[in-house]
Amino acid sequence: MTETSGPELTIDLGAVQANYRTLQSHLAETELAAVVKADAYGLGLGPVARALTEAGCKTFFVATSAEAVQLRVAESNAHIHVFNGPLPGEQAAFVEHALVPVLNSLEQLHNWSVYCTEIGAPGLADIQIDTGMTRLGLEAGDVARLSAEPGLLQSVTLDLAISHLACADQPDHAMNQEQLAAFRAAAGQIGTAGKSLASSSGIFLGAQYHFDMARAGAALFGLNPVPGGPNPMRQVIRIQGKILQVRSVDTVRSVGYGASHQATRPAKIATVAIGYGDGYPRALSNAGTAFIDSHEVPVVGRVSMDLTTLDVTDVPDSLLALGQPVDFAGPLNPVDQIAGQAGTIGYEILTSLGTRYQRRYVGGEGNAA
Repeated sequence: MTETSGPELTIDLGAVQANYRTLQSHLAETELAAVVKADAYGLGLGPVARALTEAGCKTFFVATSAEAVQLRVAESNAHIHVFNGPLPGEQAAFVEHALVPVLNSLEQLHNWSVYCTEIGAPGLADIQIDTGMTRLGLEAGDVARLSAEPGLLQSVTLDLAISHLACADQPDHAMNQEQLAAFRAAAGQIGTAGKSLASSSGIFLGAQYHFDMARAGAALFGLNPVPGGPNPMRQVIRIQGKILQVRSVDTVRSVGYGASHQATRPAKIATVAIGYGDGYPRALSNAGTAFIDSHEVPVVGRVSMDLTTLDVTDVPDSLLALGQPVDFAGPLNPVDQIAGQAGTIGYEILTSLGTRYQRRYVGGEGNAA
């Protein structure tokens, strides 16, 4: 791998596989599907999917048909489900690439039924039930109509009834039980072959939420599915930037755009090649932390597009050479912690990773890609 001055992103596919197996161990006979939308949460769809297949995953969920077609190229034998379902004009791609649409409305169901009737396709599909998110899915009245009018399912073979928990990361939230009850009732009315409710955090709510299939996304990639408790998942990514320059400051002076930080003591300021152009959030200005070896150093001044400045006053000079790696995410600085400092969630940190990283995959069959 050719060295560059830009930041490096190391993705541990072995950790992704270990996380898959950890989650599966909580599920007894329930199948665990992998959610790999948004380029596998920013980590690379092809390598991640191949590693998950090696770990035993057979079913994948993505958001759009374009993501599904890309995944089909990487995994020719996978069962691929598409959360958004087909828009008008997309049905042919679903049939051509053997994709299973999630149908989110009676209109989408009608369109899929008509198309499959016209071409004589088997029409395999999932049906999504809105149990409280007020986002995608059939409402109670739609479910009742579908139950009363089975002709609406002409040429459609239902695989899964699915729904999505709004507060699964809050185990004591009353909405979890409310959605569970609503899902059981609606899925029973529709009568699909299988049921799927739990995503990453939902797996840890208990067996009553597991049904036939659980769908894990964020936890596979190292985010904590049980906020407030120890993270049972292995960290997957490491982000390193390199020192470009170290400045010694012996007078009061500002650092970075907007003069938002003032050096008021003799200090050493390191400028590192990473910024919001790489997905390192601007919200971490004067708030984030990084590590040089085991030394924690604060972000001072504003994060800019390409550069971030750190106060390295207490770091030994032997660790401040040109090109010295600085850990912005890793074992000492997990993604959830970074997200907390930035006032966001780990999902956003992962999916915001830019294209400028020098990427390195370690572990797993996907590394051979």
